[in-house]
Amino acid sequence: MPQKHDFSLQGRVVAVAADRGHHFSKPTQDSIILVEGHGVEGDAHAGPFVRHRYLARRRPRLPNLRQVHLIPSELFLSLLEAGFEVGAGDLGENVTTAGLDLERMPLGSLIELGPSAIVELTGLRTPCVLIDRFRAGLKRHVLSSAETAPPFRSGVLGAVRAGGTVAAGYVARVRLPSSSFRPLPAV
Repeated sequence: MPQKHDFSLQGRVVAVAADRGHHFSKPTQDSIILVEGHGVEGDAHAGPFVRHRYLARRRPRLPNLRQVHLIPSELFLSLLEAGFEVGAGDLGENVTTAGLDLERMPLGSLIELGPSAIVELTGLRTPCVLIDRFRAGLKRHVLSSAETAPPFRSGVLGAVRAGGTVAAGYVARVRLPSSSFRPLPAV
């Protein structure tokens, strides 16, 4: 029996970004290459083991569940209404989408990006103090106080399950997990 959901299962990629260095923002690119089990080719967060600087110092052999950061472009419109001008790559995301309510997707959802790349959602991106260093006061605008909403509105993280090139204009399709409908945890 199909599961009920209240979000779109198809959207599109509006921008892609990558950065070899551990900087908060990432410059946009014409395209990026996702490598299965590794992440975004040439990105500081790519690799089989955790690359997030804080986590890597404490537990360097943890599997990397943060290989790709995806964020809905609709967040930028919401932030603009609050007085914050934010664009693709500014919050450190690799893939900016439109038409997908990423933060409401269940754990294990597969996002097909273009003809071959697939990212499995592993959790919500937890906003940290660096968001306020990027724009003072921004962090409180990505936290949710609604009981029925995800606790954060700063995108999702995932692991690459199938590699391929991803570029703006590509279709993004969601395949929901068949076993359960679990909300994404913060990672």
